[in-house]
Amino acid sequence: MATNFKNYKDLSGNEAEKAAQFLAAATKRKYKKAREEHIKSYRKYFDRVSLDLGVTDAVQKPTDERLAAFASGNDPHLAALYFQFGRYLLISSSQPGTQPANLQGIWNDKVSPPWDSKYTVNINTEMNYWPAEVTNLPEMHQPLFAMVKDLSETGRESARKMYNARGWNMHHNTDLWRMTGPIDGAFYGLWPMGGAWLTQHIWQHYLFTGDKDFLKEMYPILKGAATFYADVLQEEPEHKWLVVVPSMSPENKHQSDVSIAAGTTMDNQLVFDVFSNIINASKALNTDKAFADSLKSMRDRLPPMQVGQHGQLQEWMQDWDKTGDKHRHVSHLYGLYPSNQISPFSYPELFDAARTSLVYRGDKSTGWSMGWKVNLWARLLDGNRAYKLIQDQLTPAGDAAKGEGGGTYPNLFDAHPPFQIDGNFGCTSGIAEMLLQSHDGTLHLLPALPDAWQTGEVKGLVARGGFTVDMSWENGKVKTLTVHSKLGGNCRIRTSEQLKLAGKGEFKTAAGANTNPFYQQAAIKEPVVKATSNQPKTDIREQLMFDLETTQGKTYKLVL
Repeated sequence: MATNFKNYKDLSGNEAEKAAQFLAAATKRKYKKAREEHIKSYRKYFDRVSLDLGVTDAVQKPTDERLAAFASGNDPHLAALYFQFGRYLLISSSQPGTQPANLQGIWNDKVSPPWDSKYTVNINTEMNYWPAEVTNLPEMHQPLFAMVKDLSETGRESARKMYNARGWNMHHNTDLWRMTGPIDGAFYGLWPMGGAWLTQHIWQHYLFTGDKDFLKEMYPILKGAATFYADVLQEEPEHKWLVVVPSMSPENKHQSDVSIAAGTTMDNQLVFDVFSNIINASKALNTDKAFADSLKSMRDRLPPMQVGQHGQLQEWMQDWDKTGDKHRHVSHLYGLYPSNQISPFSYPELFDAARTSLVYRGDKSTGWSMGWKVNLWARLLDGNRAYKLIQDQLTPAGDAAKGEGGGTYPNLFDAHPPFQIDGNFGCTSGIAEMLLQSHDGTLHLLPALPDAWQTGEVKGLVARGGFTVDMSWENGKVKTLTVHSKLGGNCRIRTSEQLKLAGKGEFKTAAGANTNPFYQQAAIKEPVVKATSNQPKTDIREQLMFDLETTQGKTYKLVL
């Protein structure tokens, strides 16, 4: 009930005294009243978002039967329930003032749990928080930010002692004690990019909320991460690119039992984002211009993304990819999701190459890997393939003790196997991405709607720039759209329908660059495309774009 733990460097708490205080306070309260207050506290978060994909007779069946029948049946309500279940898990396991959600959330039942219930930060911890902003739960992000603040302190030691660098860094894993050095075997552990990925959550929170006080408070953490990479980047001899070495593409090998490499695609993408965040934050806060300018020149020397011999997005700086590689990590696709560096509208060849890579990797994998792939297929604007991954995930889990079969247990927990909660969160964010995207310069409506969800309604999803969105659709077309603007500014809408503004306001066909500072697209380098590349071209539906000028605090309704 209580512990002497206060933080990673302070164990001066009195656990017996705290436990006694909890008991004394609890026993004075009536159960009915306590329960009412608990429900009220929970619902203030949960009720912000609703999702209706339709209801069939399948809702009468128990959950295990619904799971068994989902792939071949007609049960859209189960997908909506699974979406909301992920929000429930995040609300329950990441309350402000507590520890972040780990690999089992708060549902670990073992003294020696799988992966020690630690924080694996080469994908899993980040995935836990993908739903936080877009599904209207920004407060649940707070424990992660508090942990990153701790890591920016402890990570100064690993930066200094291991790399002789300023700033801070961490590797692929940490825990309550905020360790930042390599953990487990070198094959996994010598990946110095954990801090780079975690700091993206700070920048994304700012893009969704526009909270400059928060950005100012967290700016030193962003700067510390950028300073580390400014110190450790090495010049690659052939092209004179600046690269991270030694590193790896997490948990994958490019030769038999060899993971260590230089300038892996994911590392390049992460450093690009770390530098870009400081460049953009410096501008937003009107500070530190000289440092931002120094990062611009270094960012220009990062390797470009490359399309390899198989028409794939290269995972490594060399063209080492194998078309038969089914590895669960798809690290080089970080640039597609959760980042915004791969767009069908700016560099379609990169977009097509990312799709080719994902096709090669296959669908079936661990639960969390399939959760990531739902988001990736949504970003590839392929709703039916994203839905197919949801079907793969919402199948009864196999052997809980081994393998990479993934699937879902009867209580809707994700199977790695065994139980690992990140797949739940990944699917929740993936369903949100299928309905609304805001990373690529516009607020994109129904970007990856599957045939199975031709009619529905969602309320309360959040887009970057402080826009909250309610939307209904019929026959796959947007019918009504309500946009609440918390920050004001231009709301650029991408849709396949000719919408009309119901009420006063300025609504016109979009022209030129989006003036909204929260919708700036990634200024990536021209990709390198091998002459032998011959990947299939993705067919992108023709879209309309409109600009809606919004005022802070106002709500706008659009109709078909």
